[in-house]
Amino acid sequence: MTGPAVSEATAQLPSLYLDACATTPLSADALQAMEEAWRLGWGNPSSLHSFGVRAAELLERSRLQLAGDLGADPEEVVWCSGGSEAIQTALLGSAETLPPGRLLISAVEHPATEAAAAVLLKRGWQLERLPVDRQGLLRWEAVEPLLAPPTRLVSLIWGQSEVGSLQPVAAVGALCQQRGIRFHVDAVQVMGHAPIDWRSLPVDLLSGAAHKLQGPRGIGVLLVRHGVPLVPLIGGVQERGLRGGTEPVALAAGFAAALQLCRRRLDDHGGIDPIASLRNQLWRELAAWPGVELLGPEPEGRLHRLPHHLSLLLRADQGMPLPGRSLVRALARRGVACSSGSACSSQRSRAGHPGASPVLLAMGYSPEDASAGLRFSLGPWLRWEDLAALPETLAQAREEVQQSLL
Repeated sequence: MTGPAVSEATAQLPSLYLDACATTPLSADALQAMEEAWRLGWGNPSSLHSFGVRAAELLERSRLQLAGDLGADPEEVVWCSGGSEAIQTALLGSAETLPPGRLLISAVEHPATEAAAAVLLKRGWQLERLPVDRQGLLRWEAVEPLLAPPTRLVSLIWGQSEVGSLQPVAAVGALCQQRGIRFHVDAVQVMGHAPIDWRSLPVDLLSGAAHKLQGPRGIGVLLVRHGVPLVPLIGGVQERGLRGGTEPVALAAGFAAALQLCRRRLDDHGGIDPIASLRNQLWRELAAWPGVELLGPEPEGRLHRLPHHLSLLLRADQGMPLPGRSLVRALARRGVACSSGSACSSQRSRAGHPGASPVLLAMGYSPEDASAGLRFSLGPWLRWEDLAALPETLAQAREEVQQSLL
């Protein structure tokens, strides 16, 4: 991997890393910010002595910086351990302040949202899933009817990690505002890849994670609109009582530095992630190969697909879908790191088809096709010369998997 956005240790890795939707290499900016914070702010930010005060100052500086890049007030920023905790805090913490009603989510949510929904079902809530079309986008005709009572809480994944679809969160949020329905957005895959202006979004709660945008693992963020009540999952005095536990000062510094790097890159390119052009070029190359099908929205339509995301379905010469996990292993043997895009094992069991993605099943794919997803997710460490040989490498992997099934 090459490029100035990658730390020296990461740049020495031999593999072609195409799994940014899973996690990303730490940027040099984030690493530098973390090293400084570890050196200067190792104290407990709640302590009153000089070591604690210095740590608290660094923590609040990171909060102010991150809030500014998201268009939020610093008081609306709550540090969490990651995207999953932020999502569950938003949903379970909100439900504690509302009478039991209906939780409305999409059919293609992250497992963290599904897990929170399962808890709320046990607490007397109802659950409804908004259907999606063949591209993984909401069926708009179903949205408004399902916002009728007893819907009290809506959670929507903004950018779907498996098929890349971008949901119309602003339009859904406007409808929720009109009806007094609390609205949470899972922005884990969008943050850093598209401008987020919290002040203008009709959203009550928004979650993100540092490690999806070249920040450190182990820290996420939950934006909480002023006046929105929330019961913490982890009690304590930190984070204005919304998240107990000693704050990770260095991780917060790394998160803020990574997001600032992303924001500058977006600003320099008119609000568009420049990786989209590289992704589009890759798709044009791959689309010419036999047996390669696109999953999710068209890459050229940037309003409907994550800019760094490409998902495929590969078929054998006879037309049968090739298992995504087998393709991932075959590519790994050739130095390419990517993902099959399948969700967690518990969801596969719920779907009743081992290996089949519940996301693809919800989009109308057969169980066989739903086991064949392959995801490439790109980042700023890549140049076209890194990707030029990928189509041929993918063809070799396809042939290997095809032969193994004969």
